[in-house]
Amino acid sequence: MLDQLLTSLYSSSSDLTVSGFLISLLTGLVLGGVLAAVYTYKTNYTKSFVVTLALLPAIVSIIIMMVSGSLGAGVAVAGTFSLVRFRSVPGTAREISAIFLAMAVGLACGMGYPGFALLFTVIMATVSLVYARISLWDHSPSALQRQLQITVPEDLNYHGVFDDLFAQYTKTARLVAVKTTSLGSLNKLTYDVTLLTPQTEKAFIDDLRCRNGNLEISLALPPTDSGVL
Repeated sequence: MLDQLLTSLYSSSSDLTVSGFLISLLTGLVLGGVLAAVYTYKTNYTKSFVVTLALLPAIVSIIIMMVSGSLGAGVAVAGTFSLVRFRSVPGTAREISAIFLAMAVGLACGMGYPGFALLFTVIMATVSLVYARISLWDHSPSALQRQLQITVPEDLNYHGVFDDLFAQYTKTARLVAVKTTSLGSLNKLTYDVTLLTPQTEKAFIDDLRCRNGNLEISLALPPTDSGVL
């Protein structure tokens, strides 16, 4: 029974039947829904992307069924897929892997192997959930990391002027950028800092204001675009 389930429903486009078409289509829709549900676990997402991920296996399976056995049509489809990639905005590593996973499931369904598609989905979904739960390779910013921006007068020598405050309120502090603003009359300093405790944020900012002449100060979470491909 298992061998029959894993065996191809059809070997070429000439063997395509209504039952085989419906089996591949429904399998793609069901497995796409499973992949979409797994993707939403412990990640930020939009409804449009999740819906696309749920429909993608079924769409790919229909395309593969229609071009099976035709070399010219296959080349045309490959070109279409490449255009879709270049016309989209850059995505995170997890989004790209989810899209490729959905396309692989759709290919298996379109070639007439719903059993292999199901087995592949179960294995990959399990592995994805395991990796999402464990902290292995997790280098995301800690709750105490901040990006500090301080505006200072152009004539202020900023080197070392805040060192004693950094020693008092932070574990680490590193100057990463200097930018002139207001036609060169002001400098904007950007630091990556790690606070000692989150309760000292206001006192830290108040002391910094006494050093920079009460000009603009910003203390925010660090940018998290390291996962973009």
